Amino acid sequence: MTNTNGTGAPVPPPQGDSQYSAPAQPAQPGQPTQPGQPTAHHAQHSQQAYYQQPAYQAPSAQPAVPAKKSSGPKTFLLAFAGAALACVIALSGFGIYNAMSGSGDSGDSGSSTVIGSTGNSNINAADDDATLAEAVAQKALPSVVAIDVYTSQSAGGMYGYGMGADSDSSSLTQSSLGSGVVLSEDGYIITNYHVVEGGEAYKVTIEGEQYDAEVVGTDPSSDLAVLKAQNASGLTPIEIGDSSDLIIGEWVMTIGSPFGLEQSVATGIVSATSRSQIMNSQTDGSTMIYANLIQTDAAINPGNSGGALVDANGKLIGINTLITSYSGNYSGVGFAIPVNYAVNIAQQIIDGKTPTHAQLGVSLSTVNEQIAKRYGLAVNEGAYVANVSEGSGAAEAGIEVGDIITKFNGTTITSADELMLQIRALNPGDKAEVEINRNGQTETLEVTLGSDESTQAATQQQSQSGGSIEDLLRNYGGNGYGSDGYAS
Repeated sequence: MTNTNGTGAPVPPPQGDSQYSAPAQPAQPGQPTQPGQPTAHHAQHSQQAYYQQPAYQAPSAQPAVPAKKSSGPKTFLLAFAGAALACVIALSGFGIYNAMSGSGDSGDSGSSTVIGSTGNSNINAADDDATLAEAVAQKALPSVVAIDVYTSQSAGGMYGYGMGADSDSSSLTQSSLGSGVVLSEDGYIITNYHVVEGGEAYKVTIEGEQYDAEVVGTDPSSDLAVLKAQNASGLTPIEIGDSSDLIIGEWVMTIGSPFGLEQSVATGIVSATSRSQIMNSQTDGSTMIYANLIQTDAAINPGNSGGALVDANGKLIGINTLITSYSGNYSGVGFAIPVNYAVNIAQQIIDGKTPTHAQLGVSLSTVNEQIAKRYGLAVNEGAYVANVSEGSGAAEAGIEVGDIITKFNGTTITSADELMLQIRALNPGDKAEVEINRNGQTETLEVTLGSDESTQAATQQQSQSGGSIEDLLRNYGGNGYGSDGYAS
C-alpha cells in the first residue's frame, strides 16, 4: 500500500482481520494501560477486544437466551436503558482542550456561567467510614441528578432498532436513563455523551423535582455532554475538586442512579490512576479515546454513567463512565473521567465553543516485528508516519512520511494507539519531544501540538450522517494508513 498523497512511502498493511482490537499497553508506571487486563503479558496475548455492553433486559416471563461465555473481562459503558427495567449501553470516547494533567483553568475567564460551587468546604468527620459516608452523601447528593432519555419508537425502539411499520412516529418512549452532575445554579448539568446519544427529549430529576432539559452541546470523542434544565434556579452546584493530585488508596464515593435507583451512593478507594483505553462505537463506528482515567472499586453499575465520583470532602473528582466486567455489572473495576478534564470540556460547551483536542498532525500505523521484517524497517515497534498534514505541528517540526515515532516525551511508543493516547493527554499548544527513527538514524524533534478545532465540526457532521471510521479519519488528514489508521 502506498500513501495516497503521492509520496510513495510504504504504509504497513492491515494486520489480521479488519476489526479493531484493544492494543497491548506496557505496564510501566505512568504509561497508558488498558482497563481490565490483569498483566502486561495477558494484554499482549489476549484475543478479546473491549466493547460496549450490547444490551440486556431484566428477568421476565420470556425464556432467557444464555449469553456466550466471555474469554475475559470486557469494558462497558454504563447508561441504563428500557422504560422500566431494561438496560442498553451506548459508546463514547475521550479528548479535549485542557487534558487531565491538572490545569487549573476551567475555561474562558469572560464566561458568564460559574461552574461548580463557589464555596470551598472540607468535611471533618471521625475516622469512621459510616460517619464520613453520611457527611459526604449529605453534601453531594443534592448536586447529582437522574436523567431520563426519550426517543420515538419508530426511530430507535428499546434496543436502538425500529419497532415496525405500525409504530406511532409521534410517540416518545423512555428509552434509557443515566446520571448527571449539577454545575451551576441555573441548571447546567454535565453527563456522559452515551447517556444522551440519540435522545429526542430529556427530563432530569433534581432533589425530587423534575425538569424538562435540552442538550447544550456534546463532544462524542470525549464521551461528555452538557444538558440544561429548563426554568431551573437555585440549584446546588457540586463543589469542584482537583483530579491532578489523587493518591492511590484515598477514599471516594460514587453517586448516581444504578438500575434507575436514584440518589444511590457507594464507597471505595482510588485503585489506580492514568488508565487509558481506545474504544470503537457500535452505533456509528466512531473512535473514542479515554486517557488518564481514574480507576476505583466503588460500585459503578448501569445507570451510574454521568454520575459523580467525589472525594472525602464531597468534592467532584471524576465523572463515572466505564466498568470492566465479565457480566456487564459491577465487578470491582470502574473508571471515571477526571474532573479537571471534564469541567474544561463543559466550560467550552457552555461558552458556545467547539471542544478541541491536541493534535500532532499525522496519520499513523503500528509497526511490529512482522511488519518491520516484511518492509525492512529499522525498528521492530513504534508508530509509522503514513501522512503529515500540511501546516501541522508535525510538519513544522520536520516529521516526514516514513518516519517511525519511537518515543514521545520520554515514553516508549510501541503502537499507533499508544501514541494517540499520549497526545490526547496534552493540550493544544503544549510542546513535546518526539524521538523518531529515520532510515535507521535516531533523531529527537520538538513539536508544538496543534488543535483539531478546524476539523471537529466536519468530524461531528460526518458522524451524524452515519459515516465510517475511515471517513472520520480522512477529516483529520488521514489519507494513508494501515490497520490502525489513527490520525493524531
